[in-house]
Amino acid sequence: MDDGKSTLIGRLLYDSKSILIDHLEAIKQQSKNKEDGEFDLALLTDGLRAEREQGITIDVAYKYFSTPERKFIIADVPGHIQYTRNMVTGASNSDLMIILIDARKGVIEQTRRHALIASILNIPQVLVAINKMDLVDFDESIFYRISQDFKNLAERLHFRGLNFIPISALNGDNVVSQSQNMTWYKGPCLLEFLERVDINKEGGINKPRFSVQYVIRPQTKENLDYRGYAGKIISGSYKVGDDVVVLPNERITRIKRIEKAGKEVNAAEAPESVVLLLEEDLDISRGDMICVQGSEPVLRNRFGGLVCWMDEKPLKPGNRYWLQVNSLRVKAKILAIQYKIDIHSYDKLKDSENAGLNDIVFIEFTTGTALGLDSFEEIHVNGQGILIDENTYSTVGAFIYSNN
Repeated sequence: MDDGKSTLIGRLLYDSKSILIDHLEAIKQQSKNKEDGEFDLALLTDGLRAEREQGITIDVAYKYFSTPERKFIIADVPGHIQYTRNMVTGASNSDLMIILIDARKGVIEQTRRHALIASILNIPQVLVAINKMDLVDFDESIFYRISQDFKNLAERLHFRGLNFIPISALNGDNVVSQSQNMTWYKGPCLLEFLERVDINKEGGINKPRFSVQYVIRPQTKENLDYRGYAGKIISGSYKVGDDVVVLPNERITRIKRIEKAGKEVNAAEAPESVVLLLEEDLDISRGDMICVQGSEPVLRNRFGGLVCWMDEKPLKPGNRYWLQVNSLRVKAKILAIQYKIDIHSYDKLKDSENAGLNDIVFIEFTTGTALGLDSFEEIHVNGQGILIDENTYSTVGAFIYSNN
């Protein structure tokens, strides 16, 4: 399936003058159409040889560019069903998703799948770009029919922001500048929309979370008693003197010092990486979480969550995996599959005995170590994780903590 994602991103980079000259020249040399004076914009993001041969995106390609209004990181994720796992990876931390629809095909199964994933990942804004309008003679009625079809399926997904733009990525219509072929469209072009859209999804401001990644103990003469906990503040803020709780042991202590880039600071906030030094010498290791007292999450070793299954081997009750959330990895057992989401109707199908590749299911877990999870909607970094096969150590599922 090639709906033109890589071509759209290439057009966006090219028309916004965000491509280095030497990179552009290299792409022109590799382009299939160079004898016609044209070049293939998709080559700007389709970096793998297999992608170029098949004409589809397989891996996640990241591109960086900026305008006077904003800085952007674009993740060109695969649309083909075989690589849904890569799509979930690229979308998991996105502020906005562009769902591309071929104007000739309209809403198809993968459109429904990607819309569902966008909803599950709580992406604040979804932009539906109806592409290849040049191949349907820029027909206004086709654009509005497809837009309505998507609105109908989105009624059950509760997007915060949903917008539609008709484009032709190949020719640049409504990508960086307004199209003269679709004067009936009165909205912004794609770049203008990206520069102005509200993507604020801040959560957990009053729930500070610090995930310990490394314990620093130099044990030199100058730092004989030094014990620092390096990691990233994933939500909220910390200051010297805060009373904190260390999970999962629930020990209480106080922040004695905060270091950032080798210098002492009085306070730090998400998403800064810092070193915390505490007043008490506690047994703290990688994966533990340090929270401001009174705001800590409830510890649970039995909970539910949505899983996008990414493995050829089916997921079944009784199976055991590693569950990793932030830097903590614990053993987990599948107790039950509560339901499977029908990709066509979005209905919850009960009595599911297993989950196959690309299925989205609600799983009940039990873990050997209690976890302090937050809802994905509030603090997404502390409400998501991955399932890892115990034998191969390959990632087999994407997990989102939820009670729904």
